[in-house]
Amino acid sequence: MKAIVIGGSGATGKYLVRRLLADDRFDEIVLLLRKPAAETHPKIKQVIVDFDKLNDFAEQINGDVAFSCLGTTLKDAGSKEAQWKVDYDYQYNFAKIARQNGIATFVLMSAQNADAKSSFFYSRMKGELEQSIEALGFDKLVIVQPGLLLRPGTERLVEKLSVKMLSVFNKVGMLKQYAPTHVDQVAAAMIQHALSGRSGICRVKNKEITGHRD
Repeated sequence: MKAIVIGGSGATGKYLVRRLLADDRFDEIVLLLRKPAAETHPKIKQVIVDFDKLNDFAEQINGDVAFSCLGTTLKDAGSKEAQWKVDYDYQYNFAKIARQNGIATFVLMSAQNADAKSSFFYSRMKGELEQSIEALGFDKLVIVQPGLLLRPGTERLVEKLSVKMLSVFNKVGMLKQYAPTHVDQVAAAMIQHALSGRSGICRVKNKEITGHRD
């Protein structure tokens, strides 16, 4: 099979690519990137794109499964408008082209509290993106909704403190649905559900994601 990936150089995306490389069911992995990545492998094809002009690269967006784990933070983006461009516009445009090109399965990394009606900007943005991609009518749409992400070498103090606190609560059986989730578990869940026989829309909640420990 052929996989198309955006966000492949990010925290979750790197683990997703590693798992795709190790999976014999995938023989070609196309990475759409803003700049070349260090990851090289005979199965990988890197395509350098301008996400503001993604339609110019539409012929590259074809295959069996499309994975989207693109995203940024408000701090890194610099403004809500800039974050919306990355987290909503770029991902929706990718999904729209994938659908137009006949890709049957789309896998989106969203967020635990995604809600189009939320008063919180981030949750509302993620919820609106989910709704928009649902409306495209993929044969199969997998929406993975992780909670707080555990990633190697994180330098965000608030994130580190939150992870520690939630881990303690989880050990005593509290807040299991909010348990911190390692990015590799998210990657594993994305692939597993992409290849399951189930069609239609599948939402994978955080509690289910944390069960992926292989």
